[in-house]
Amino acid sequence: MFGWSEKSQVLRLIAIEVILMVLMGLFTAYGPEVSPRNVTVKATSEASNKIQKDTSVYPMYQDIHVMIWIGFGFLMTFPKRYGQSAVGLTFLVGAILVQVALLFDGVVNVSKNGKAPLSLIGLLNADVAVAAPLISMGAVLGKTTYMQLIFMGIVELAMYTVNKYIGEYYFMAVDTGGSMFVHVFGAYFGLAVSFAFGMKEKPKAHHLEGSTYQSDIFAMIGTIFLWLFWPSFNSATLQGDDQQRAIINTLLAIVASCVMSFAISALVSNQNKFNMVHIQNSTLAGGVAIGTAAGMMCQPIGALVLGGLAGVLSVLGYKYLTPLIQKRLRIHDTCGVHNLHGMPGVIAGIFGALMAGIATEDMYNDSIYQIFPARAPSSGGRLIELRDNLGICAGLDRTGGQQAVYQLAALAVTLANAIVSGLITGIILRMDICGIVTEDEKFNDNFHWELEDDAEQEISHKPRESNITRVEQIVMSNM
Repeated sequence: MFGWSEKSQVLRLIAIEVILMVLMGLFTAYGPEVSPRNVTVKATSEASNKIQKDTSVYPMYQDIHVMIWIGFGFLMTFPKRYGQSAVGLTFLVGAILVQVALLFDGVVNVSKNGKAPLSLIGLLNADVAVAAPLISMGAVLGKTTYMQLIFMGIVELAMYTVNKYIGEYYFMAVDTGGSMFVHVFGAYFGLAVSFAFGMKEKPKAHHLEGSTYQSDIFAMIGTIFLWLFWPSFNSATLQGDDQQRAIINTLLAIVASCVMSFAISALVSNQNKFNMVHIQNSTLAGGVAIGTAAGMMCQPIGALVLGGLAGVLSVLGYKYLTPLIQKRLRIHDTCGVHNLHGMPGVIAGIFGALMAGIATEDMYNDSIYQIFPARAPSSGGRLIELRDNLGICAGLDRTGGQQAVYQLAALAVTLANAIVSGLITGIILRMDICGIVTEDEKFNDNFHWELEDDAEQEISHKPRESNITRVEQIVMSNM
């Protein structure tokens, strides 16, 4: 991609931003909690509480902000010659897609004046939504142009919004930490795009795909930031005792996955040593696995066991499953998103259904109807009592078993939507409408960046002997 082709990509990027500016101007406005209020009118207690609640979201919003731009960006810096692209393209793609996410979220929450209200809650939801295409980016890292990533992200956010709407409003499924709607959707969408690429050309190992000592350390920066802030990701949309449970459950799950990842990594690796690929990724699997049920009464032992199980399965996935799906299914998963986001996300959906099925009013008291709105009474004196005391709206009179079935249905629909839409998107991206990356240009910062040290850092096309073991074992590593 040289000359005019490169310039056309830049012009398309500018055009996309201009279009987003126009759309934001036409279809968005400050929400009621952001708009100036008349000081002569005394604010109601309810309105004041809502404003205070929205403002209290900001610290956790910032935590998630750090996860998206630093955590995801640095986690993908492990390829020896692709660090600038990993961080830089995450920066660019995230900045574009957060605007797109605000627009799509506004379509669902449009106000009476026909405009999407902007608020801190909306910004928080947009950041969470952007996590899905960044997860998908990990599956195709090093093999796409920035315009391919942007196009993929815009399509994915549209489908993400539709899928989440179906899950939340039709199935009324609970997915507090987004394990189903974000992690499962993002992982399998990206894997489907990678599968579409593999249909055209069989994936093979690339000499620049492996890591170096320094690049692995940079990737660990992303791991640590994600690990530290994951409790905020899983609890930001909750409040009160639900939020405290989510923070505690997430911390317990993620520490258990950390310990078990180290242990299993040493167990399955040569000479019982730790493998950096596993440590950079599988240590985070517990945060994904607890996400759906983060605010539920899992009990500390449940969170620990679930997190430990997720860490074990994630390491085994990197060791054995990732090379297998590349060989058998032609799915080249650069960052191993199937092991960090896909499988733990499915586990989260199943565990969430189990917890929903056994939930009773004895366990949760009246808050069960806040956690599972569909289980609230549809009418009668009990509904009036709940509405007056807790502001709970009419539900669907679901039993625990029925709620569990709808939880599983949401998981199944998410998988189907992600795979089908990802496959179609991948086929479109193969048509060269957003440029292509040739085999020689893959995993090389030189394709997107001006590099000052090109003359000093020319890398031989033949992998060094010390890296052969890692490349053969698992060249798809890191997210």
